[in-house]
Amino acid sequence: MMSPFGSKKNRSLPVRVSTFDSELEFELETRSTGQELFDLVCRTIGLRESWYFGLQYVDTRNNVSWLKMDKKVKDQRVELHANNSIYVFSFYAKFFPENVSEELIQEITQHLFFLQVKQSILSMDIYCRPEASVLLASYAVHVQYGPYDYETYKDGMLAGGELLPKGVTDQYQMTPEMWEERIKTWYMDHEPMTRDEVEMEYLKIAQDLDMYGVNYFPITNKNKTKLWLGVTAVGLNIYDERDKLTPKTTFQWNEIRHVSFDDKKFTIRLVDAKVSNFIFYSQDLHINKMILDLCKGNHDLYMRRRKPDTMEIQQMKAQAKEEKQRRQIERKKFIREKQLREKAEHERYELEKRLEHLQDEMRMASDALRRSEETKELYFEKSRVNEEQMQLTECKANHFKTEMDRLRERQMKVEREKHDLEKKIRDADFYMLQLTVENDKREAETEKLKKELICAKMAEREATARLLNFLNSGRKSSTDSLLTASTVSQANVNNASSIAAISTPSLTTSSSTNDMETAGGAELTTTASHYIVMGDNSSGISDDFEPKEFILTDNEMEQITNEMERSHLEYLRKSKKQVQNQLQTLRSEIAPHKIEQNQSNLDILSEAQIKAGENKYSTLKKLKSGSTKARVAFFEEL
Repeated sequence: MMSPFGSKKNRSLPVRVSTFDSELEFELETRSTGQELFDLVCRTIGLRESWYFGLQYVDTRNNVSWLKMDKKVKDQRVELHANNSIYVFSFYAKFFPENVSEELIQEITQHLFFLQVKQSILSMDIYCRPEASVLLASYAVHVQYGPYDYETYKDGMLAGGELLPKGVTDQYQMTPEMWEERIKTWYMDHEPMTRDEVEMEYLKIAQDLDMYGVNYFPITNKNKTKLWLGVTAVGLNIYDERDKLTPKTTFQWNEIRHVSFDDKKFTIRLVDAKVSNFIFYSQDLHINKMILDLCKGNHDLYMRRRKPDTMEIQQMKAQAKEEKQRRQIERKKFIREKQLREKAEHERYELEKRLEHLQDEMRMASDALRRSEETKELYFEKSRVNEEQMQLTECKANHFKTEMDRLRERQMKVEREKHDLEKKIRDADFYMLQLTVENDKREAETEKLKKELICAKMAEREATARLLNFLNSGRKSSTDSLLTASTVSQANVNNASSIAAISTPSLTTSSSTNDMETAGGAELTTTASHYIVMGDNSSGISDDFEPKEFILTDNEMEQITNEMERSHLEYLRKSKKQVQNQLQTLRSEIAPHKIEQNQSNLDILSEAQIKAGENKYSTLKKLKSGSTKARVAFFEEL
């Protein structure tokens, strides 16, 4: 293909490079090579572990190819886009590490691998079991939203994102809310981690998947049996045409001496000279070139891993270790400060709760005093009524006495009515006697009421004294608690002014207590209000809270790092079995919702693997147990 810029000199070459989280555009010189473009992209994104990556493009024959580093960009049959005016490339991981936790150094490297592997799982280029998909989705949510926070999490916030492969959701008769609930359960169980730690956990789980890091190519053997060739970081795997999960046989890179092809025939010469060459056939020349390129790159990385690290890698690992230690110390410092803040908040809450309790008790005492005063008023009213009745009785007695005198005078004047008058006198005497008895009873009752009134007044004074003593003792206890909380806050915050602010209101409260004892009940409301204000000002955290600076020596830093690593390893050891149990539980929970007719061939093969107790590593270990000669013969007989 002729370059569109061949007829003009000094014209730039427009290039667009897409990664999984950004798009980069450059203007290259027309003579720029693939290596120059690749180095420019790596420098732009800050990537130093460049040996895992490459630039992928679609050529003019609609074939997916990798950009060759030693050739010019414009000479590599790159299909132009946007009206034949721009070259478009995708920045992908071309080679995969054997162990992500030991080989990936930079955070940007981990992040790029995380994005690519996640996309491969969601697009079903990498098969993932449903229960493992839920676990990986919970880590993806952790990366996106950070550690689980019940205050910020809202139901339905996960429904909008693509978290599970379509093959998983189609396989089960479950609503998005049901899937979200199961992802949320895993999400809540994760310990607080940074983004790079979560991405590493995601990759450590993903690398155990059967199709992780495998590039598949259709091939045939000498019997023209259709097979899949899988190029991996550790060697070449041979798969059945209908099964991309379980390899039929495998050859590690340390068993392979030379790789070459002639047209569609691919020849692999093994290290063991007594073993015949391993020969297979591909569909066309383009596939052979890609197989050869991937074989060469994976073989070089395989041998490189088994040699001492270069100076560059040692420096990168040292820098990464220092950065990790720094983040761990900052994280531990943050956690410590967070714990202190939470402790102060808890103490403040307890103090506020105690203050409310004391206020309730004070209200109850005030109600009791009010009821006592009402009782006193009632007794006063009863006493007044009794006095009025006594006065009325005395008036009646005087009236009857006057009447008796008048009757006696009339008796002396009217002898004829003597008998009638004597009878009236006797009646009057009898009635007078009854009134006298009633009068004595009234006087006795009045005396009794006076005594009860005196007792009520004494009870009132005693209730007032007990209330004052109670308020004084409650205020003293609250003040001591507040001073204790202030002492804790001083150790964390180092704010002397807050302690002075707390001490002064305490003295004021004490003086208010003495005034209240002098002034009586009228001072109760003022003292209570002052006590509430002091409770508000004596909270455990001030507005200008600043974390205390921690200065650690190298030995202390190393001890902290070793301690955190040991605790993390212990956590992983204990949680690994728990994760397996949880996966088994989740598999059992969703099994009743499975739609059998929607299962793919890979789902059926995976179920057979689980029943047989096999996994990726046990299968490879079993295949490598045989001799190289036997494995070559087995391949030829397929």
